[in-house]
Amino acid sequence: MTPPSPSPLDLPYDAVLFDCDGVLVDSEPITNAVLRTMLAELGWSLSEQEGMRRFVGVAVADQADLIEERTGVRITQAWLEEFRRRRSEQLAVRVQAVEGAAAAVAAVAAAYGQRLACASGADRAKVQMQLDVTGLAPHFADRVFSGLELPRSKPAPDVYLQAAAALGADPRRCAVVEDSPAGVRAGVAAGALVLGYCSGGPASSTPEALVAVGAATTFRSMHELPALLGAARAVAADGTCAR
Repeated sequence: MTPPSPSPLDLPYDAVLFDCDGVLVDSEPITNAVLRTMLAELGWSLSEQEGMRRFVGVAVADQADLIEERTGVRITQAWLEEFRRRRSEQLAVRVQAVEGAAAAVAAVAAAYGQRLACASGADRAKVQMQLDVTGLAPHFADRVFSGLELPRSKPAPDVYLQAAAALGADPRRCAVVEDSPAGVRAGVAAGALVLGYCSGGPASSTPEALVAVGAATTFRSMHELPALLGAARAVAADGTCAR
């Protein structure tokens, strides 16, 4: 029999809200490579480092002015749809879970039950596909939220506020797990405590960059996350709830 989740009083947060790209799935290098190819077709060639710096953590559609400034071309909805098609085609066969994410999410889910969600700035189809491909989807079920379905995406707080409301949680009592400055700003603006994931990889922000925009702390390995969220204390090594 599956043991009941600890009550909220046993845990430091009412709910845990995860970003997707770069936190749960290692998708940023794949997506950014597709974007750089398409921007090169418009006449703007970027290095991997510059592409990551400019576009990780933000919606491509929100960068239309910048792209037009650099290429003289105003991207259209058709261009965005082609970008998403090419991106999703690559992700479907190449994306993997971030190292340690599967075990970390399983531990958090065992501790928090249904009081966790995935709140991404990306389109829902992409987020759901990545969770399905990496096997993470069952932990989130229907608790997946997309900033592109709201009036404002990250760095606005809308998607985190929506996720917290859907879980019946006070956003000020939520923990947000993020890896980009835009995402950290969104979590902070929602009133949540933000934990910044900095893997040290090519798509990773620096700890200093995340702390500068409001992250309460940073960590380098997903194996550290359950302890930061109190889940390591709430769930014993054999999977039963510790008391």
